[in-house]
Amino acid sequence: MPSLIEALEAREAAARGRADRLREQIAGLSEELSRVEAELSRLRITRETVDEVLSDGPGAAAPVGNVELAVLPLTDLAPVMLAAEASGDATVTSPAYRRILVAFAEAPGPLRCKDVCAAGGLGTQANHVEGMRSKLKRLVERQILAETEPGLFTLSSRSGAR
Repeated sequence: MPSLIEALEAREAAARGRADRLREQIAGLSEELSRVEAELSRLRITRETVDEVLSDGPGAAAPVGNVELAVLPLTDLAPVMLAAEASGDATVTSPAYRRILVAFAEAPGPLRCKDVCAAGGLGTQANHVEGMRSKLKRLVERQILAETEPGLFTLSSRSGAR
């Protein structure tokens, strides 16, 4: 007949085993939760970008008859926005910078600062243009835009600079 101490040790070992299995399950669930939260974040950014593009605000696109033509420019933005979100770059994910990126995604070619101001519904006065120039230079530093010629900007993914 086992002694009381042996019985307690056996129960303790069994409880320790159950606790270890539960910790492993918790770790696995935590990893899965992190993956799902990252996916939710990417989906939220994509939805917000699409909402912004389709909104009736300044610089909004005209109603589109061919949905494929409307979505294709956004494919250039998706990797940029996902990378900015993953790196925690709140500047690039801000509404002002998203409007700038949408203007570049919708443009058939490179843009000048004045063109971006007009596309974003800003004035084309010198103070607006200079403010926009600093934003565009910031995006060039982050390798999101490329300055193909002095004062002429395009998405890096389109210029082959990436």
